[in-house]
Amino acid sequence: MFRLPGMRWKATLAGLGIVLVTATACGQRPESVSPGAGPALPPPSMSVPPPPASSGPWDAQTPPAGSTLVPAAQVDNSKLPQDYPHEVYVSADGKALYFRAEEGGCGRASADVQQQDTQQIVINLRETQSHMQGRMCTMDIRYPLISVPLSEPLGNRKILLLTLKENR
Repeated sequence: MFRLPGMRWKATLAGLGIVLVTATACGQRPESVSPGAGPALPPPSMSVPPPPASSGPWDAQTPPAGSTLVPAAQVDNSKLPQDYPHEVYVSADGKALYFRAEEGGCGRASADVQQQDTQQIVINLRETQSHMQGRMCTMDIRYPLISVPLSEPLGNRKILLLTLKENR
Protein backbone atom coordinates (compact mmCIF):
# COMPACT_ATOMS: atom_id res chain seq x y z
CA MET A 1 0.00 0.00 0.00
CA PHE A 2 1.21 3.44 -0.83
CA ARG A 3 1.34 6.08 1.99
CA LEU A 4 2.05 9.71 1.77
CA PRO A 5 4.91 10.62 4.11
CA GLY A 6 3.05 13.54 5.77
CA MET A 7 -0.21 11.73 6.68
CA ARG A 8 1.04 9.87 9.76
CA TRP A 9 2.26 12.92 11.63
CA LYS A 10 -0.98 14.80 10.87
CA ALA A 11 -3.08 12.02 12.40
CA THR A 12 -0.83 11.91 15.46
CA LEU A 13 -0.95 15.69 15.79
CA ALA A 14 -4.78 15.72 15.47
CA GLY A 15 -5.12 13.01 18.17
CA LEU A 16 -2.75 14.89 20.46
CA GLY A 17 -4.77 18.10 19.88
CA ILE A 18 -8.01 16.36 20.90
CA VAL A 19 -6.39 15.04 24.08
CA LEU A 20 -5.03 18.49 24.99
CA VAL A 21 -8.34 20.24 24.34
CA THR A 22 -10.17 17.67 26.50
CA ALA A 23 -7.62 17.89 29.32
CA THR A 24 -7.63 21.68 29.44
CA ALA A 25 -11.42 21.87 29.25
CA CYS A 26 -11.70 19.56 32.28
CA GLY A 27 -9.10 21.51 34.22
CA GLN A 28 -10.83 24.91 33.81
CA ARG A 29 -13.75 24.40 36.21
CA PRO A 30 -14.52 27.26 38.57
CA GLU A 31 -13.71 26.51 42.22
CA SER A 32 -17.34 26.87 43.32
CA VAL A 33 -18.64 24.07 41.06
CA SER A 34 -18.17 20.38 41.71
CA PRO A 35 -19.22 17.47 39.51
CA GLY A 36 -22.97 16.97 39.63
CA ALA A 37 -23.53 20.15 41.65
CA GLY A 38 -26.76 22.07 41.37
CA PRO A 39 -27.06 25.84 41.56
CA ALA A 40 -24.41 27.61 43.59
CA LEU A 41 -25.30 28.45 47.21
CA PRO A 42 -25.44 32.09 48.23
CA PRO A 43 -22.29 33.42 49.85
CA PRO A 44 -22.21 33.24 53.68
CA SER A 45 -23.07 36.93 54.02
CA MET A 46 -26.38 36.26 52.21
CA SER A 47 -27.43 33.29 54.33
CA VAL A 48 -31.04 32.17 54.41
CA PRO A 49 -32.82 32.99 57.70
CA PRO A 50 -33.58 30.00 59.95
CA PRO A 51 -37.17 28.75 60.21
CA PRO A 52 -39.30 30.20 63.02
CA ALA A 53 -38.46 28.75 66.43
CA SER A 54 -42.05 27.73 67.06
CA SER A 55 -44.89 26.44 64.93
CA GLY A 56 -47.52 27.40 67.49
CA PRO A 57 -47.89 28.01 71.21
CA TRP A 58 -45.04 25.52 71.78
CA ASP A 59 -42.34 23.99 69.61
CA ALA A 60 -42.61 20.36 68.46
CA GLN A 61 -39.16 19.65 69.91
CA THR A 62 -39.26 21.25 73.35
CA PRO A 63 -42.00 21.49 75.99
CA PRO A 64 -43.43 24.92 76.73
CA ALA A 65 -41.71 27.26 79.15
CA GLY A 66 -42.57 26.46 82.75
CA SER A 67 -43.12 22.75 82.09
CA THR A 68 -41.31 20.27 84.30
CA LEU A 69 -40.26 16.66 83.88
CA VAL A 70 -42.63 14.32 85.72
CA PRO A 71 -40.67 12.17 88.23
CA ALA A 72 -39.97 8.65 86.89
CA ALA A 73 -41.64 7.09 89.96
CA GLN A 74 -44.94 8.71 88.90
CA VAL A 75 -44.82 7.29 85.33
CA ASP A 76 -45.50 3.64 84.47
CA ASN A 77 -43.92 3.05 81.07
CA SER A 78 -43.66 -0.74 81.41
CA LYS A 79 -46.16 -1.23 78.53
CA LEU A 80 -43.99 0.75 76.10
CA PRO A 81 -41.34 -0.89 73.93
CA GLN A 82 -37.91 -0.67 75.56
CA ASP A 83 -36.50 1.72 72.93
CA TYR A 84 -39.56 4.02 73.01
CA PRO A 85 -39.00 7.50 74.53
CA HIS A 86 -40.08 7.72 78.18
CA GLU A 87 -40.10 11.50 78.73
CA VAL A 88 -43.26 13.00 80.27
CA TYR A 89 -43.59 16.70 81.08
CA VAL A 90 -46.38 18.53 82.90
CA SER A 91 -47.38 22.13 82.21
CA ALA A 92 -46.92 24.80 84.85
CA ASP A 93 -50.63 24.70 85.75
CA GLY A 94 -50.65 20.87 85.82
CA LYS A 95 -53.47 20.61 83.25
CA ALA A 96 -51.49 19.33 80.24
CA LEU A 97 -49.05 16.47 79.71
CA TYR A 98 -46.36 16.43 77.01
CA PHE A 99 -44.81 13.24 75.68
CA ARG A 100 -41.93 12.41 73.43
CA ALA A 101 -43.63 10.08 70.94
CA GLU A 102 -42.25 7.95 68.13
CA GLU A 103 -43.29 8.07 64.48
CA GLY A 104 -41.69 7.23 61.19
CA GLY A 105 -42.18 7.13 57.45
CA CYS A 106 -45.86 7.80 56.73
CA GLY A 107 -46.80 7.41 60.41
CA ARG A 108 -48.08 10.24 62.59
CA ALA A 109 -47.98 10.26 66.38
CA SER A 110 -50.88 11.36 68.56
CA ALA A 111 -52.05 10.80 72.12
CA ASP A 112 -55.35 10.70 73.97
CA VAL A 113 -56.51 10.23 77.52
CA GLN A 114 -58.13 6.79 77.76
CA GLN A 115 -59.12 7.18 81.38
CA GLN A 116 -58.45 9.48 84.31
CA ASP A 117 -59.59 9.33 87.92
CA THR A 118 -58.24 10.47 91.28
CA GLN A 119 -55.54 7.77 91.30
CA GLN A 120 -54.34 7.34 87.72
CA ILE A 121 -54.28 8.72 84.17
CA VAL A 122 -54.09 6.22 81.28
CA ILE A 123 -52.64 7.65 78.07
CA ASN A 124 -52.72 6.00 74.63
CA LEU A 125 -49.68 6.99 72.59
CA ARG A 126 -50.73 6.19 69.05
CA GLU A 127 -48.92 5.93 65.73
CA THR A 128 -51.24 5.97 62.74
CA GLN A 129 -49.76 4.60 59.51
CA SER A 130 -51.15 5.90 56.23
CA HIS A 131 -50.97 3.33 53.44
CA MET A 132 -52.21 5.28 50.47
CA GLN A 133 -51.69 3.40 47.23
CA GLY A 134 -48.68 4.60 45.29
CA ARG A 135 -47.31 6.71 48.15
CA MET A 136 -43.66 6.26 49.03
CA CYS A 137 -42.69 6.45 52.71
CA THR A 138 -39.26 7.23 54.13
CA MET A 139 -37.52 4.86 56.52
CA ASP A 140 -36.81 7.41 59.25
CA ILE A 141 -37.83 7.66 62.89
CA ARG A 142 -38.91 10.96 64.43
CA TYR A 143 -39.59 11.84 68.07
CA PRO A 144 -42.10 14.72 68.14
CA LEU A 145 -43.45 16.19 71.35
CA ILE A 146 -47.23 15.75 71.60
CA SER A 147 -49.69 16.80 74.29
CA VAL A 148 -52.97 15.90 75.96
CA PRO A 149 -55.14 18.12 78.15
CA LEU A 150 -56.23 16.93 81.60
CA SER A 151 -59.59 17.67 83.21
CA GLU A 152 -57.88 18.31 86.57
CA PRO A 153 -54.25 19.12 87.45
CA LEU A 154 -51.89 16.11 87.54
CA GLY A 155 -51.03 16.36 91.24
CA ASN A 156 -49.79 13.00 92.61
CA ARG A 157 -51.70 10.80 90.17
CA LYS A 158 -49.80 8.02 88.42
CA ILE A 159 -49.48 8.07 84.64
CA LEU A 160 -49.80 4.79 82.71
CA LEU A 161 -48.48 4.96 79.13
CA LEU A 162 -49.76 2.57 76.47
CA THR A 163 -48.77 2.43 72.81
CA LEU A 164 -50.99 1.55 69.86
CA LYS A 165 -50.29 1.22 66.14
CA GLU A 166 -53.10 1.77 63.65
CA ASN A 167 -53.30 1.46 59.87
CA ARG A 168 -55.46 3.68 57.69
